[in-house]
Formats: sequence, C-alpha cells, structure tokens
Amino acid sequence: MLDQVLAGLPRAGDPNLLVGFDTADDAGVYLLSPELALVQTVDFFSPVVDDPFAFGQIAAANALSDIYAMGARPLTALSIVGFPDSEPPGLLASILAGGLDKLTEAGCTLAGGHSVRDEELKFGFAITGTVHPGSILRNSGARPGDALILTKPLGTGVISTAVKRGAASPESAQTALDSMRRLNRQACEIALRHHPRALTDITGFGLAGHAREMALASNVSLRFSASALPLLPGALDYALEFQPQGLRNNREFAACAVRLEAELSPALEALLYDPQTSGGLLIALPAHEAGPVLEELTASGHAAARIGDAVPRGSHALSISL
Repeated sequence: MLDQVLAGLPRAGDPNLLVGFDTADDAGVYLLSPELALVQTVDFFSPVVDDPFAFGQIAAANALSDIYAMGARPLTALSIVGFPDSEPPGLLASILAGGLDKLTEAGCTLAGGHSVRDEELKFGFAITGTVHPGSILRNSGARPGDALILTKPLGTGVISTAVKRGAASPESAQTALDSMRRLNRQACEIALRHHPRALTDITGFGLAGHAREMALASNVSLRFSASALPLLPGALDYALEFQPQGLRNNREFAACAVRLEAELSPALEALLYDPQTSGGLLIALPAHEAGPVLEELTASGHAAARIGDAVPRGSHALSISL
C-alpha cells in the first residue's frame, strides 16, 4: 500500500537527499558535509514472541538492521510504543530493557521516544546513523556476474506462526529466536571488507520481495538456487500449514516477478515469500569475493550461503532453479 501512495507523491528536490524512497531502499540518507551523511530509518510491529525481553531485543535488532544494510553505523535511537491500558507497566519495562540490551550491543544510544495508548501492543525504534557519502551501500549497485550471499536462514515467519499456535518444536522456536535477535552488525562489517556492490536486509517482504527490489533498482535479474537457500530447522515442516498473512500478501505482490526454472516443493516455494523478522543481509559482491566472505561469516557463526548470482536483465526480476 505504501508503495502505491509514495508513487503518487512528488520527488524531493533537495540535492542533499542522497537516498530517498525512489528505489525502496532500507533507509534514507541525507548529506551533511562532504565527509558525513545522516542515515535514518524507523520500524515497529506487534509481538512475534511471548517473552517481553526477547521481543524488545528482536524489535531493536530489526530496526538496527536497516542502518547496517546501508553500510552505516547506528548512533541514536528513539523508541516507539503503542501500549494497551490493560497491560501492566512492568511488561513495557521488560520490553524496553530488551531493546536497550541490543542497542547497547550495537553502540547505539537511546535518546528518548514516544508512546500512545493502543488496543494492540506495538514496539520499535527510529534509528539515526552516519556513513561516509562515498561508502553508502544501496540496493541498486548489483552487476551481472556478482555473487549473492544471504547471511541468515529463512523461516522466521512460518515458525513464529507455529509458535503462536503451540505447534513448533523447542529447537525450531529457539533457533528462530536466536536468529531474530542477532544483530546484522558483524555481517555488515564482514561484507564491507569484501567490496560489496549492493546490500539489503530481508525482512517483511520476504526474500522474493526484497530481492525483487534489488533487481529492479540495479537493472539486473537475480538467479537463485533453491537448494542453496539456508533454512531454519522446521521451516519446511511448517511452511504450508502455518503461513502468516504476510506470506500470502508477499506472494500476491511478488510472484509475477518470479520465474520458476524447476519444479519446487510447495513448502520451499512458499518460503521464498515468508516475511522475515530481523532477517539477514542479502549481499551482491564480485564473484571472487564470495569464498572469502563466506569463510568469515561461517567462522563467526553465521548460517550464511551463496544462494545465486546477478545476471543481465531478463523478462523476470528473479529466476529460481534447483
């Protein structure tokens, strides 16, 4: 919906706005000086786990991810809270404590926030960071021949839905939780050492949705190997029975941009559209850097994989083979 609304608005005429909403990038970037640019993003959502401290951690990691996806460093955060009158203040205190835990890990200072009464609990952050204007990583720089690296496994959407319905195994629930609250800070730092050309994080629009944005912004097509996709334990088991509404929405929106070059299992195909909470980074970088960056990511505990390549623009933004 927001894409349709923004499409009808006039573009900013300010030459200092280096990254706006034209290419559906992860954050806005505004030039302050020849050596410094401001990076801004905001994200909030309703709980995806029952534990309030863990929810706060996930919300912070998710918001911070947009800053890392621009190759930037987070500096300050403002909390955004929608809180029901029926809930005890201690619940909000635990959520804020979890968020602060991840902000502290990121070296990001909580500067304040805003709260409103809301029938449904919602929480997140507006994050401000900085980057050198010459070091901004957009989603629009992928070139034919680039390797595509995904730094976290897929499946948080279907697993979170299975958890809410009491059907997820303890292993699946814990692994998904650990993945969602892991910062993309280290993955970003590793990527920056290997000359990345484009970067985006995989969140609410799923792999297919965010990859589509990278392909269109870069004027290339992306080719994925479905068998190479890293998946969370249990993701395939829950992919058909426990689909969140976001998965169905993503599929309706992005399926027209996807060409299947092989027959995939219905479960694996569904995971292409699974909305990720605090998902990994999708990195496009020169092919000869794929091995070294994967070695560093794996050594640091990331379940990363080379999932495909960028190719010259074809009839579809994405093509999926086995």
